[in-house]
Amino acid sequence: MKGKLFIISGSSGVGKGTVIKELLKKADNLSLSVSSTTRKPREGEVHGKNYYFMSKEDFEKSVQNDEFLEWAEFSSNKYGTSKKAVEELLNKGINVLLEIEVQGALQVKNKIPEAVLIFILPPSREEIEKRLRGRGTESEEAIMKRLDAIEFESKESEKYDYKVVNDVVERAVDEILSIYESCKNV
Repeated sequence: MKGKLFIISGSSGVGKGTVIKELLKKADNLSLSVSSTTRKPREGEVHGKNYYFMSKEDFEKSVQNDEFLEWAEFSSNKYGTSKKAVEELLNKGINVLLEIEVQGALQVKNKIPEAVLIFILPPSREEIEKRLRGRGTESEEAIMKRLDAIEFESKESEKYDYKVVNDVVERAVDEILSIYESCKNV
């Protein structure tokens, strides 16, 4: 039996990484796909575990060779999902989780209509701004760009199958786990 594709998106600072880390501890037969990016690694990120960090030139070659299931540019960096890696896991009967932004998620949904899209919402705009500033990794200009993107992403989230508010991590994880359990064999 072929695996099922799940996609989680959400605005920067919403806590996707934390929620996904906890989800992967609880969900059976679910593998996180590692995306490629042209952005520089943040402190503690590991090539091949968090992302495949690529040069802009290598990323462009992969785009030209149609090696990505989806790709998009966000905050002056490019992100993409390896078509080959995802297909290999799905063909082995393993469910695959993508953590990608809205543009990419909607590209994938057009190609794979049975993919399950889950959007993680912040409890409030104020909370997401606090989280972004608390990271201490981005300039004021970058933070403002990310905050501007929230409005667009909120509108696009209407096209998702499910929306989950990350007010309390454990509650959000349990809600997503319930979605996963109900959809994984459908």
